[in-house]
Amino acid sequence: MTEAIIVIIAILVLVAIFMAVRAGRERKLEGRRTEAQELRETAQTHDQRAELEQAEADRRAARARKAQAEAEEQAAIARTEAVAAQEQSEVAEREGSMAREHHERAREIDPDAHDDRQDGRGLVDRDQHDGIDPRDEQHNDHADADVANPADPGFSDRRGT
Repeated sequence: MTEAIIVIIAILVLVAIFMAVRAGRERKLEGRRTEAQELRETAQTHDQRAELEQAEADRRAARARKAQAEAEEQAAIARTEAVAAQEQSEVAEREGSMAREHHERAREIDPDAHDDRQDGRGLVDRDQHDGIDPRDEQHNDHADADVANPADPGFSDRRGT
């Protein structure tokens, strides 16, 4: 019987050790499960923050693209305006040149422009006759700023006006 008691005690000790090992393993597994859950929650928080940051980055990139497109549009408008201004300047230069030619032609053919004070070509220097210094560019018909003025009595555009 003592042997039977020893065997029973040995079996009880083995069962107790087995249960203690199993309980320790369960505690360890539960600890790992808890840690894994905490890590998942932390990861989810980081995912949410990353999504928010990415959304903000996307919005900023969209604003930057829009601003870039607007800047390119403004640059295109500026280039168009510069070309138009250059063309208008060229037109103004041609018109001024035509006006000077018309003034010169009008002086050449004006019968009232002849009197005893004539320039080297047999034409009267009307500016001197009127008391205006012909070298004064403000009153010089050959000045670059001179443009045809339809209100001017000497204006002619070869169309009879």
